[in-house]
Amino acid sequence: MAVAMKLSDDLVNAARPYATAMQRSVPKQIEYWARIGKSAEENPDLPLGFIIDTLVGIEEDRAGLGSEYKFG
Repeated sequence: MAVAMKLSDDLVNAARPYATAMQRSVPKQIEYWARIGKSAEENPDLPLGFIIDTLVGIEEDRAGLGSEYKFG
């Protein structure tokens, strides 16, 4: 469900270069930041890089690019 929100100009302007660099729209960039921030708050002991790698891994699996890890 999409919801219209009023965001500060500072946040929108800060997101613009990141959105361009990552080939996302500004709203999608802010959504990405919110997802990472939520995950970081839920897992305060995990490094940011690990959180991002985990989110990427989840999306790779959803895209059918995952494979079962074999120990040993």
